[in-house]
Amino acid sequence: MTLKSILDITVSPKSSKKKISIGENNHMKIYLTSPPVDGKANAELIALFSKNLKVPKSDIEIISGLKSKKKRIAIFGLTPEEIFKKIQGS
Repeated sequence: MTLKSILDITVSPKSSKKKISIGENNHMKIYLTSPPVDGKANAELIALFSKNLKVPKSDIEIISGLKSKKKRIAIFGLTPEEIFKKIQGS
């Protein structure tokens, strides 16, 4: 069985810089520089998580919210605790 963590996140496209922010109740807000056009922001979202978590892009999947600011993503191979620890350390 493959370990899979599901996260509910909020994305803010067209921001001045790329950043993953963890707020109250461990809610993540992701700031992206790409516009939400032609999947560019979604691609940047996956690349940002891949870089910060040091996992392949293929281990990150957007489950729902492809055209929404509220998204649900799956990250394979890491527990939620490991994800938050890596992001807070980056």
